[in-house]
Amino acid sequence: MLGHILVVISSVGLALAVPGARVLADRQAPAANKIVLANDDGWAVANIRAQFDALTEAGYDVVLSAPAENQSGKGSDSETPSVLTSECEYNTCPVGSPATGCNATSPNLCYVNAYPADAATYGISTFAPKLLGSAPDFVVSGPNVGSNIGLSAFFSGTIGAASASSLAGIPAAAFSADFGDQVSYTTLSNTSSPNTQAALLYSQLTVKFLNVLLASPAPGPILPSGVALDINYPAYSSACSTVDAFTWVLTRIFWDPFVDDVETCGSDHLPLESDVLGANGSCQISVSMFNPSDKLDASAAQQAVVLGKISSILSCAA
Repeated sequence: MLGHILVVISSVGLALAVPGARVLADRQAPAANKIVLANDDGWAVANIRAQFDALTEAGYDVVLSAPAENQSGKGSDSETPSVLTSECEYNTCPVGSPATGCNATSPNLCYVNAYPADAATYGISTFAPKLLGSAPDFVVSGPNVGSNIGLSAFFSGTIGAASASSLAGIPAAAFSADFGDQVSYTTLSNTSSPNTQAALLYSQLTVKFLNVLLASPAPGPILPSGVALDINYPAYSSACSTVDAFTWVLTRIFWDPFVDDVETCGSDHLPLESDVLGANGSCQISVSMFNPSDKLDASAAQQAVVLGKISSILSCAA
C-alpha cells in the first residue's frame, strides 16, 4: 500500500543496552492484551516505535495507529482523513499515498492522515478489528516527546487521542516523557544516544504499568466509565536510568482546595502532577485521572477505583 517500505528495528537487543532497563517480555501479558498504540508526534517517531516493540515483546497484540506526520498540540481536534499532499513523516510514504495505510512488510504499523484523535479512533474502529480480530482492550497514547501537565491537557494531542478513545468506549492512558527529541525511528540503532536510551526506558516503564493495570484482580472494568489516565515520566538522567529507579505517585492535574480527592498517603488532597514530576531530583512518575469530555480531574470515587487497580506500584510523594 505504501510506496516506501520501512525497515522495522527490533528493540530486543537495544533494550539490553540501557542499564537496568530490564526486558519485561518474559512476563506473560494479561488476558486483556489487545492494544491500539497512538500518539501525536507521528507514526515514524522513535518513541512510538520503541513502544511498539516493547509491547510486542511483552506478549501484547498491538496495532500502531498514529498520524502520518507530527500533529503535536492539536488537542481533541478532528478531521476526515485525506490523501497525502506531502510526504509522510521522515519520508516514510510519498505524496499521493492513501488517507490511511499500513507498512507493506509490517502491517501492524499503520498511519492515518488526520489528527491524533482521528488516528486513535480509526485504529479502534478499523485497524484493530482487521489486524487484531476485534476491538482493542486498551489504547496507549505515547509516550509523547515532552511532558503534558497542567493546562497542556487542553492542547495535547497525546491526551486528545486518549480522550477520544475513552469516549469511544475503550479505556485509555496518555503517556508523556520529559526528555528527548523528536527523531526518526531509524535512530534507535544508535544505542549510545541518550534519545534512544530514554525511548527504550520509557517503553519498558509503560509495559510495567500495563502489566499491573490490565492484570489487576480488582473487580470491574479496567478503568471506571468516564475516566482516562494522564501519566508523565520525568527526565531521563544517570539517576533515573533504570526501571527500578522509578516510583509511581497518584496525582491530580489542577489544584482545587475545595474538592476532596481519594484518601491516600494520609491526605485527601492529591499532589499536583507538576509538583511530583521529578521533584527534588527524584524519579517520580505522576499518574492523574481525568474526565475525557472536559480534561478536568476525576472525582474522588473514580480515583478510588484506579487506586485499587494499581496500588501495588504506587508510592507517596517524596
